[in-house]
Amino acid sequence: MASLPESTMDEILNRFASMEAEMASGPDHETYARLAADYSGLEDVVAAIRAYREAKVELSQAREMLEDPGADREMRDLASLEIDDLRERIDGLVHRIRLLLLPKDAADEKGVILEIRAGTGGSEAGLFAGDLMRMYQRYAELNRWKVEILTASEGEAGGYREVVASIKGVGVFSKLKFESGVHRVQRVPATESGGRIHTSAATVAVLPEAEDIDVEIRAEDIRIDTMRSSGAGGQHVNTTDSAVRITHLPTGIVVTSSEKSQHQNRARAMQVLRARLYDAERQRADDERSAARRSQVGSGDRSERIRTYNFPQGRVTDHRINLTLYKLDRVIEGEMGELVDALVADHQAALLASMGGEG
Repeated sequence: MASLPESTMDEILNRFASMEAEMASGPDHETYARLAADYSGLEDVVAAIRAYREAKVELSQAREMLEDPGADREMRDLASLEIDDLRERIDGLVHRIRLLLLPKDAADEKGVILEIRAGTGGSEAGLFAGDLMRMYQRYAELNRWKVEILTASEGEAGGYREVVASIKGVGVFSKLKFESGVHRVQRVPATESGGRIHTSAATVAVLPEAEDIDVEIRAEDIRIDTMRSSGAGGQHVNTTDSAVRITHLPTGIVVTSSEKSQHQNRARAMQVLRARLYDAERQRADDERSAARRSQVGSGDRSERIRTYNFPQGRVTDHRINLTLYKLDRVIEGEMGELVDALVADHQAALLASMGGEG
């Protein structure tokens, strides 16, 4: 049966009680807000620790009953059954507490900037990029997140050559951060008369949305150019000089936005630039902590083929965790929960293993 260091749990409970007392003492508004945030962050683990300790007391009592020579057979049988149930409950609580004590990713609660680009496969890759965008939009709807397309370049036959979107809500990055990488599709294109299966790809990048406090962008570090927008053709062509290109001089990162409003383009381009700079800083810090400690799922390598969508067989396979689901039609409609949960669980197991805990 699993166990936890009593000293660690004592420390958490003491810190929680100390916060409670300080909040009740009537501190100033700023101090109270900080304490309340920290207090809220400990509530789940404190509840789990209390439940764990209560279960341990009940287990001790059940064992006493089992070993009591004066107890009748029926009482000992009941105690034996209760011991089995309590052991199972305690193991579950230990696992939950370990998960709750894992290091938190500061970006997990943030919204994201989602970037999808058509890769190899010509017009079919553009259609697939469009399918991926719709999949994420529908998944966002199921989670009641807000999606806004920031900039898009349409493909020749539909879909997108490139699309950048903002997804806002609670915990968006925690759910979507494992989507970065190369997504591959295998299917028969509508234009294929011979019924041959084609393979094409699209790349996905998921960046945590950054606030001003996360990234400082100095005016002297950026160059802003305005350009004439180019659209898909016909009435879609925007003939004013409204497109904006922002170059971050220290890093060479270039962001463009070419919607109809120059003011809106500048704001959107800055939003994407801020996210890319924040992501680059996170990647650098992660590399410094040691690449060996990162799990494969959480590596964020955008050149890695992470998933295959095989339409003839109706399957989707995530290559990082060797998970295959034969429900491609539902996944592509946004029912990604099973995939996302499996990726999160694998990441948590890897973190537990790296800290010497059990997965």
